[in-house]
Amino acid sequence: MKKSNLYTATGDKGTTSLVGGKRVSKADVRLEAYGTTDELNAHIGLLIALMPAGDDTALLRRIQDCLFIVGSALATDLETTKLHESSRLSEDEIECVERRIDQLDAIVPPLCKFVLPGGAVAAAQAHVCRTVCRRAERCICALAQHHTLADNVQRYVNRLSDYFFVLARYINHTTSTPEIFWGDR
Repeated sequence: MKKSNLYTATGDKGTTSLVGGKRVSKADVRLEAYGTTDELNAHIGLLIALMPAGDDTALLRRIQDCLFIVGSALATDLETTKLHESSRLSEDEIECVERRIDQLDAIVPPLCKFVLPGGAVAAAQAHVCRTVCRRAERCICALAQHHTLADNVQRYVNRLSDYFFVLARYINHTTSTPEIFWGDR
């Protein structure tokens, strides 16, 4: 089997193809949305590398798979191309993240101040994931102002940022790393 080239040169003039073949500028809001989603996925990979194997690493891998689904859905212009079944994100994925948020939130102490990002290295990386996720959500919202989006994409990404926040708190809690609160010096 011949190995495929990593480069195609089709984007050398600043355009790329969406799912279905439609060409758009690489500066298009759609590319910003799925590019930022891809960036989030890479940050999650680093977070996984920083964590011991366990329940949350399995969930994080599942989230990475779901972010590929999200990226594929975002790369599909629903006005011109039918969404592939493999690009549909099920309601079950949102519920899975919500269940884990509730489980982790029940373990960590209640909040009475704003938490500054930091603590254990993995917790700090979870905060990076949270902030990149929020940026991805803003990009997706900008895309939704002008284009129809696949079901569950916005809700899922919104839940993920909440998950990364509580995961950071959980990591600090379970590693006995003090949280850093705004205003405490």
